Amino acid sequence: MIQNAKLKNMFKLSSKVTVYIPSTTDINKPIDNTQYVNECASLLSECFGGATSTPALGYWISNTVGLVKENTTMIFAYASDSDLQANIEKVITFCENLKTELTQDAIALEINGEMYFI
Repeated sequence: MIQNAKLKNMFKLSSKVTVYIPSTTDINKPIDNTQYVNECASLLSECFGGATSTPALGYWISNTVGLVKENTTMIFAYASDSDLQANIEKVITFCENLKTELTQDAIALEINGEMYFI
């Protein structure tokens, strides 16, 4: 824990929510994920006051096609514990809808360092 007099007067956001936006559909068919990245960034911004995106290269094993390599976009936001509790259902619903629309086995959702597969 940081002990600093100036920081004591600041507010802190102690929770972090990250949604991993895939760039494939039907396991390994590439798509442009810009629309979904923008939708997720808008949602997290509305729920938590802002969001950040960063590209990542993801790998996972599919039972039908083997190793899948894809460009993934991670959208994350820091949140107060109360905002997280008030809005997490919206984030989960977004992930469920994304999973269906992109025909994914799962959508990764990370909350405070713990990974959930929706």
